Amino acid sequence: MIHRLFRVAPLAAAALLAVSSTAQASSHREAPFITTAPKVDASDFYMFNSYEAGRSDFVTLIANYQPFQEAYGGPNFFKMDANALYEIHIDNVGDAKEHLTFQFRFKNTLANSGAGHELAVDTKSVAIPLTQKGPVTTVGDANLNVAETYTVTLVRGDRRTGTASPVTLASDASKTTFVKPVDNIGNKTIADYAGYAAQHIYSVNIPGCSTPGKVFVGQRRDPFAVNLGVIFDLVNAPVSVITNPSLINSGTNSLQGKSVTSLALEVPKSCLLDATNGNSVIGGWTTASLRQTRLLDPAPKPGHQTTEKAGGAWAQVSRLGMPLVNEVVIGLKDKDRFNSSKPKDDAQFATYVTNPTLPKLLEAVLPAAGAAPTNYPRTDLVTAFLTGIPTVNQLKTVTASEMLRLNTAIAAVPIGQQNRLGIVGEIVRVGGAANLPQATDLAGYPNGRRPNDDVVDISLVAMMGGLCIANGTTDLLKFGAACKPSAVPLGDTSLKLHDAVDQAQAPLFTSFPYLVTPAAGSTN
Repeated sequence: MIHRLFRVAPLAAAALLAVSSTAQASSHREAPFITTAPKVDASDFYMFNSYEAGRSDFVTLIANYQPFQEAYGGPNFFKMDANALYEIHIDNVGDAKEHLTFQFRFKNTLANSGAGHELAVDTKSVAIPLTQKGPVTTVGDANLNVAETYTVTLVRGDRRTGTASPVTLASDASKTTFVKPVDNIGNKTIADYAGYAAQHIYSVNIPGCSTPGKVFVGQRRDPFAVNLGVIFDLVNAPVSVITNPSLINSGTNSLQGKSVTSLALEVPKSCLLDATNGNSVIGGWTTASLRQTRLLDPAPKPGHQTTEKAGGAWAQVSRLGMPLVNEVVIGLKDKDRFNSSKPKDDAQFATYVTNPTLPKLLEAVLPAAGAAPTNYPRTDLVTAFLTGIPTVNQLKTVTASEMLRLNTAIAAVPIGQQNRLGIVGEIVRVGGAANLPQATDLAGYPNGRRPNDDVVDISLVAMMGGLCIANGTTDLLKFGAACKPSAVPLGDTSLKLHDAVDQAQAPLFTSFPYLVTPAAGSTN
């Protein structure tokens, strides 16, 4: 019975290692192989009911790739991998299998029919070495030396054998190719990057949907805050900081000024649901895949954007649903295996959930011995993060697995009214689970994930037993009979734990694509 219940991937709740004067990154360089392939490294996945005014009937999906982008990363900057397949998967049944998949493919084309822009030097015409030959202001600007384009395909059913149809431009259904804005080279090249990037937000026809959606792919400022050095130095932080709510924003952000590449979609809710099963809850995750065969051309041809020749079947090398899972929960020996796995096969990682190591690691930095919760197996964590919470974000068919789960029927809340601690914060704010009907914001993590949700603090509270404290003595939230206050050595202190960086301080837009303009390579 226990093994069947816990056939799950490791806890998204495991932001535990963030207990420092820092915040935790969701998934940056989290597995041995992915460090060798940064273009397919997924850093964060967001899925939330759109809170832009007038867009309450939509769900926003954002998959961020290529973390740690420096603004001065020229001359090539951070183009996406044309030999990779980037995907966002949706389970609207509850069997931990994809039933809708949005596939992104990229193409990088040199100007001048592959010769690149050239300048006359004496009597010769010579190719320039930069991404641009002058100021850039418009979509497909003639001054760009490389055109970055992409396609989006919706696959219904299995990601490889299902029915595939292209996403098209709403104003012209014959157009299936979209332009990605060049990265923020600097103010001299792109005087108004925000305005330039906004030209690349497209209204699109999504196959099977009567209402158009939106798509944007481009560089954005990384919305996460983190002090990676402290975290991976055995959580080098004073307990007096992480238990003092007044010091919630006293840490250092290692990601300040760094960017990511966002794959953002806004899709009508009705298009993500299966009308035959009555589910209002969906599950989602993102993956990236490379071809199994990859050969290097020892003599690359002029005009080619890569020396690699790829072939064979797709091999998944990156996976991200709930934040923090592979980075700080999965054992080192299994990190690459997790990145290649699917939610339906998460039984292989059951031990990481039934007996999580992170609470024990935290004991080393807390003054009291025995700080880890004792309610083994941790059914509270399984319910909150791997099956969904009943009446909140649990699919009618329950399959324990690692993916974000979002109830599309729960109304979005404007950013200024969002509880940064999501559902956990609302439980605490209203005085316990018994008062949950009084909650005004149940639209946050782990019910999906918004950019403003402080998933580190939420997960830290949950890992150290805070859900048991909030739940009380009667199991109103179905976290398991053993999830009682007596099983939490930290008691009420578990609800006060934080990582000393306030996620709510990160700047965000109030409209699609929500993540803000990336830092410029140089400023005037």
